Amino acid sequence: MGARLKDVADRAGVSFKTVSNVINNHPNVTEKTREKVLEAIAELRYRPNMTARSLRHGRSGFLALAVPELTSPYFASLASEIGAAAKRRGLVVLIEETSGEHEGERVVLEGLSSTLIDGIIFSPMATPAADVAARTEPTPMVLLGERGYPAGYDHIAVDNVRAARQVTQHLIETGKKRIAAIGAEHESGTGALRGQGYRQALEAAGHRVDPALMVGDVNYDRTTGARAMAALLDAPAGVDAVFCFNDLMALGALRTLRERGLRVPQDIAVAGFDDIEDGRYSAPTLTTVSPDVPFLAEEAVRLVARRVSEPDAAAEDVEVPFTVEVRESTAG
Repeated sequence: MGARLKDVADRAGVSFKTVSNVINNHPNVTEKTREKVLEAIAELRYRPNMTARSLRHGRSGFLALAVPELTSPYFASLASEIGAAAKRRGLVVLIEETSGEHEGERVVLEGLSSTLIDGIIFSPMATPAADVAARTEPTPMVLLGERGYPAGYDHIAVDNVRAARQVTQHLIETGKKRIAAIGAEHESGTGALRGQGYRQALEAAGHRVDPALMVGDVNYDRTTGARAMAALLDAPAGVDAVFCFNDLMALGALRTLRERGLRVPQDIAVAGFDDIEDGRYSAPTLTTVSPDVPFLAEEAVRLVARRVSEPDAAAEDVEVPFTVEVRESTAG
């Protein structure tokens, strides 16, 4: 027999009503008490009776997470963390893969019915702000990522400009002067913001921003990184460091440098963004921007649960903490 609400209350040392308030994201619960209850739920593997809950509250207990691609280590990790955060609140997460395409994202905006799910956590890539503003589907939605979206939507993102500026500054502080950027051809979204931070760091250090050192394309994958690194090496401009706008491209760049017989970081230093697990085990290990993904996941679930229970609450704009993790690819 599975754990009951009373079992959770006994384990946490609180009342039955307090456990119910935590599960339903009631605001009048202290953070310390909420943590105790969530720990008890995880320890006992408590699962609410979804049928009874739906009848009682008019809710299904299901959330949707819409991301561009689950083959990306970053989004796979994010999905895992969001699933865990939801489970601690007695919720179930259903995953929709949009391929980062407008049609797939349109389905998320217009086609996920509130009779099936209580709320949506959405990481869009192709959707313009006007489409979000025109949305009529009433299902509560929390937005992840860097695009500028209309007021009234809860939003969570890393400060990409500041993060890119800090990792580029780190490369400058190692003595590098010809610092390239792989992934910089995007005119909006993540690429534009990281490119902005990259340029700010160069300008602040008195380095010229050379367009010949800014390369990339729409695919943020290993192949793009490998090809872009090869193009930089074959060009006459010369390069002694490269900031890749995600870790997958950085891993591709490391492969090209190895094939060309160049030493990292002595000949060319490499930094990435996302802190995926592969970068911690690459040779050399990868310097990268490390967003606090568990924090992001917990906040996303908190916000969507709050939006479900308090539809008229003021929207929140949450900034995700990050660190620059310095490893062998820049520090030797």
